[in-house]
Amino acid sequence: MKQPIINFLIDTIQPMHGQNPKRPPLLGDGLTLDIQEIFPTLQGEGPFAGHPAVFIRLGGCNLSCDFCDTEFESFHPQPLDDILASVQQLSCNDAKERIRTLVVITGGEPFRQPIEALCQALIDGGFEVQVETNGTLFRAIHRHVHIICSPKNTGSGYQPIRPDLLRRLSGVKFIISAHHPLYQDVADIGQYEWAIPTYVQPMDEGNPQKNKANLDHAKHLALTQGYRLSLQIHKIIGIA
Repeated sequence: MKQPIINFLIDTIQPMHGQNPKRPPLLGDGLTLDIQEIFPTLQGEGPFAGHPAVFIRLGGCNLSCDFCDTEFESFHPQPLDDILASVQQLSCNDAKERIRTLVVITGGEPFRQPIEALCQALIDGGFEVQVETNGTLFRAIHRHVHIICSPKNTGSGYQPIRPDLLRRLSGVKFIISAHHPLYQDVADIGQYEWAIPTYVQPMDEGNPQKNKANLDHAKHLALTQGYRLSLQIHKIIGIA
């Protein structure tokens, strides 16, 4: 990975912080998708933390969270063949060897768009695929895709995860804050019955004092309740 690319990505990322429009799910065959960016990095969170990966960030989200630390509203439509060509190129090092075998499809909300064909093509191409979702939408994607759900509390508590998604989850990741009243604990949204691993991840509130308290609170939950601690290691080591 070339350092100027990473610096460019870090310098241009602007968090949404709930200022994005809530966009509805899209229909279609998935041969064109709204793409925010495609880039090589290390997966920084959850069960694949530390894995070299190619990220496909899709545009738009059906929710508008006030702590959102990502920008996904400057997207543009891109043909599936071009997306796959970019992934293939970015999966390789300068010697043309594939060193990034993990592709992470994130957003925004990936299930807002018809990603079935994308997932199928990536699996057929020999990639391991992870989708990161807020848990409110679902599409019947390839059975070998790993799905990580980061549920959101919209003000009336966490809602149970829809059954068609729940049975497919590889992990549930709760964002934890010592200050935000909606994100101070973990809820039972169906993960216990299915023995799905539960992760707790400190919320990034853009304030060192708050973030330290959030980390301490997440550590406490992991130590006393048996959850797995997830840190955003990409931010710690200074990459996108």
